[in-house]
Amino acid sequence: MSSSPPFPGVLRPAAAVNADIRSLMQRAGGVLRAEDRPAYQLLIDEWTAATARERALGEMATAA
Repeated sequence: MSSSPPFPGVLRPAAAVNADIRSLMQRAGGVLRAEDRPAYQLLIDEWTAATARERALGEMATAA
């Protein structure tokens, strides 16, 4: 699992971030340990931003 983009400044698609979230949860057996929570929160924040970005891009394409 990569909790950060492979290259600084590179924006990952929401699906890639979601795959990392799923991987983290599977490794944790569905229950996050205290040491896993910071990585999980970073992934959630990244996924939220990626989802908003993709939604905005989709709306821009629809409007064009």
